[in-house]
Amino acid sequence: MRPVVTKFGDRGVVKLMDPAVWSQFIRENWLVIVVALVLLFAVINLVKTVLKWAIVIVIVVGLFIYSGVTLDQIGNAVNKVADGTVSTLKSEAQEVMLKEAKEAKYTSGADGTFTITTPNIEVKGAAGEDKVEVTFRGVSLGKWSVTDTTKTFIDEARKNQ
Repeated sequence: MRPVVTKFGDRGVVKLMDPAVWSQFIRENWLVIVVALVLLFAVINLVKTVLKWAIVIVIVVGLFIYSGVTLDQIGNAVNKVADGTVSTLKSEAQEVMLKEAKEAKYTSGADGTFTITTPNIEVKGAAGEDKVEVTFRGVSLGKWSVTDTTKTFIDEARKNQ
């Protein structure tokens, strides 16, 4: 089987998520997997204490260790998916900012804070600060540095005031 390589050169994470790797592992180790599943069902049905879950965890961890998948690989895969999702949401939010700038409502507080709302975006910040808090479709995207896109959005919203 040919190794899968990404543009990042992280072969371990990609191999973990590759269905061909899992099917190859299952074909080679089907007997171990069947024995582990039988043990799991027996433990779940026969043991009625907290010890049951300890045994189940040991069996599952044993299968992962036997398969060669490390917790670091699992963590890296989860982190890459999360980073990609946040990055996608951030770029989508910036596009929506530009599209919805004309219908943005700007409200300012006496203390210099402001809130800009559109149907999909909410931006909160304070006058003179270089960071704003962005919420996109109800999901907080954290604090962003004020870039050209966010500056344009804020200026357009002020005009609509």
